[in-house]
Amino acid sequence: MNGLRIGAAMLAMGFLWAGGAAAQEIVRHKIPDSDFPIAQAVEVPAGKTTVYVSGAVPSVVDENAEKNSLAAYGDTKTQTESVFKSIEKTLDGLGLKMGDVIKMQVFLVGDPAKAGEMDFAGFMEGYTQFFGTQAQPNLPSRSVVQVAGLASPGFLVEIEVTAVRP
Repeated sequence: MNGLRIGAAMLAMGFLWAGGAAAQEIVRHKIPDSDFPIAQAVEVPAGKTTVYVSGAVPSVVDENAEKNSLAAYGDTKTQTESVFKSIEKTLDGLGLKMGDVIKMQVFLVGDPAKAGEMDFAGFMEGYTQFFGTQAQPNLPSRSVVQVAGLASPGFLVEIEVTAVRP
């Protein structure tokens, strides 16, 4: 009988422990002494579901421009805004929000108007409309790299994200 009680007590403690772990929140570590709008690191507790969203590319903003041209898709800021709107729509369809994004990989092509250098400032102008705002303060960990090219010669921006179900 004592063995049964001990077993039941251990089972109950296991459920309590698992419930406590499942109730843990995602922890976003800020960069010390910085207001740069990314997380230095993000901790995801055990039991959370991660969702990996494929790379999103910009939509055409000028139907009259030559197909697959920079003019068709806009500058880096315009493309960044377009890509984040696409990601937002994808996440919404999955029952998620931009605030659920924990990791981001950004691929920027060098802008010919910027001597072939990536337009990081233009990217940040678009990014800060979606992350680190009063309405959506959650910041992901993030990497930004310059790449030689993307699937279309008109693309300057492609972004992949990882989100966690709340």
